[in-house]
Amino acid sequence: MFKGSIAALITPFKNDKLDEENYINLIHYHLNNGTHGLVPGGTTGESPTLSHEEHHKIINLSVKECKDKIPVIAGTGSNSTSEAVELSKFADKAGADGLLIVTPYYNKPTQEGLYQHYKKINDNVGIPIIIYNIPSRSVIDMSVDTMARLFELKNIVGVKDATGDLNRADQQRKILGEEFIMLTGEDGNTLEFNKRGGRGCISVTANVAAKLCAEMQNASLAREDIKLQERADEINKLLTPLNKSLFIESNPSPVKYAASLLKLSPEDVRLPLVKVTNPTKSAVLQALKYAHLI
Repeated sequence: MFKGSIAALITPFKNDKLDEENYINLIHYHLNNGTHGLVPGGTTGESPTLSHEEHHKIINLSVKECKDKIPVIAGTGSNSTSEAVELSKFADKAGADGLLIVTPYYNKPTQEGLYQHYKKINDNVGIPIIIYNIPSRSVIDMSVDTMARLFELKNIVGVKDATGDLNRADQQRKILGEEFIMLTGEDGNTLEFNKRGGRGCISVTANVAAKLCAEMQNASLAREDIKLQERADEINKLLTPLNKSLFIESNPSPVKYAASLLKLSPEDVRLPLVKVTNPTKSAVLQALKYAHLI
């Protein structure tokens, strides 16, 4: 269903407004370079600073441009359950293939609160839902047992695991089985994550290295082919400095700077994020060169 290199799409701005033309160009960059899916409106898309109108617009644009080509997993999470339901219902009606729902941030719900939050969304839509578990941003860590409860619901199909803990992949695979879709949210651990049962990555790096990320996923997921596993390892080594440099400062400021160097998108971000500092610019530039992207 969902696998491979799934780009957590950046949102380009021009004079602090959504740049629709550039957004469409970014989508076609991915369509032309083998990306396996797109996530509009996630954290990398600066969802906290998008208006509801802008959020609706990028979902509509993604669905329109990607229709019958690659899946669109709309980022529709919120720490307000009613808002998450509204955005999710909109994405469902718009034709999105799935939803990426982040664990509610700031509120600090209990595990039962997490269950009821996702159940409420599940009960209001008819498309697959990916849980986005990212304790570093949301404070709360969804337990594997809670995921198992949620997996019993009709629309919950998997997780974007951004815990950074590879042992969680082992635990999730053991308790939830092979049908549960595991995607990593950490570009740096994607190769090992796939070896532990993962099916791919919802990727920041793919914004600027779409072809390499797609090729690495294709090779990595061909688990029985030794030569392709070696190729996946080669690409991973090429991308390692880039994966690291894109998180020196808060995402997506570094990847937007990288995109600007590749003439893909302006580096503009919305407050409270700011453009990256000169030392980070230097690290990003060197990493792009190391990966032969510039």
